[in-house]
Amino acid sequence: MSILSTGLRPTPPHPGSSEPRPQTHERRAAGAGFDRALAWLTPADRRVLRLYLLTRVSLWITAHGARWLFPRGAETRAAGPVLAPFQQWDANHYLHIARDGYFPADTGPWVEGWDNREAFFPGFPLLLRAVHTIVPNWTAAGLLISLIAGAVAVLALSRLARSYVPEDADGLRTTLFFLLSPCAVFLAAGYTEALFLALALPAWLAAQRHHWATAAALTALATTVRVSGLFLAAAVAVLFVLSARSGKGRRGAPWLALPALPPLAYSWYLHTRTGDWMAWKHAQERGWYRDFHTPWEAWTNTWNAAFDGVHATGYAAMFQAELVAMVVGLALVALLVRHRRLPEAVYVALSLWALGTSYWYTSIPRATLLWWPLWIGLAALSLRRPWFRTVYLSVAAPLGALVALAFLTGRWAG
Repeated sequence: MSILSTGLRPTPPHPGSSEPRPQTHERRAAGAGFDRALAWLTPADRRVLRLYLLTRVSLWITAHGARWLFPRGAETRAAGPVLAPFQQWDANHYLHIARDGYFPADTGPWVEGWDNREAFFPGFPLLLRAVHTIVPNWTAAGLLISLIAGAVAVLALSRLARSYVPEDADGLRTTLFFLLSPCAVFLAAGYTEALFLALALPAWLAAQRHHWATAAALTALATTVRVSGLFLAAAVAVLFVLSARSGKGRRGAPWLALPALPPLAYSWYLHTRTGDWMAWKHAQERGWYRDFHTPWEAWTNTWNAAFDGVHATGYAAMFQAELVAMVVGLALVALLVRHRRLPEAVYVALSLWALGTSYWYTSIPRATLLWWPLWIGLAALSLRRPWFRTVYLSVAAPLGALVALAFLTGRWAG
């Protein structure tokens, strides 16, 4: 609190002491902006952010322990770099794209050993490159993006929860279930989940309020980050149709086409470099076996990978998690349809279709982070059945720790 706000006069400086430097205009402006930001946050928002920051601390403790207790070599005498645990798997692809571009030195899918980087949409790498101009360390830049985006996402999620479940008055319970979910470590790493949710959840809030232009613009930004943005666009379109039937927001129809523009622009760019309009999809097929298979074929192949001893135990455990996540997703879609939440059901069902028609399942547990109806529904269930909260936390906590350790130590985690 400033002295001026108290109505008290400042105490004159003690004789012999140096006169305090007057506050500059820039400092006053910055302070006023910070005060306005705090005023915008409700007490419920601050509780949500406090929980968010505490869970970030717990993940950093886990990362610190992982680099000391599980080094790369048995005879290692020094822990790895502080940020190294977070620079794993897809984070390296985003770094390479941000640093070198999609086709450095005219390399591409025609070169042997190509890393299929065009499978990743450009939104996160572009932002990473921009933040890197301020934060020199690439890993730190990615972590900063996820830290800020995650804060926006949990605030939006808590507000969504209040609209779905009035009993969760501050949205804290939904946020707790979300932040302690088994794959929550990916919200902290330099991955796309936090950034996507920071755009998708406010977009859905805007759509619920029939602010179609805002919803479409945010959804369009989400499609630059992940193809899941197109699933969100479909859900927004379904919500628009249902709202139009009741006579609300009919003028917003032209905005519904906006989210298709970024993927079209990206496909055009890839076509100019490769001659292939679907280069991003074909890169996924080459690198991650995401060529089309029937749902029952994908289930069978994943089941065999999980239980037939064809993979090392670590990989087999991840395929088992894929199967469980698919079952959870199907149950969620069924419940959403039963409760006439058709737009949300479309969003989750399209995600399951995209991930469940590959050679085998990949990244479905991580995709659960994007299914906000799941976390809101679990919170609602725990309010009706108080024992469920204890059961959930007892199961989610060890699973989250195991997935975090698998990722932070360089073992595959989906």
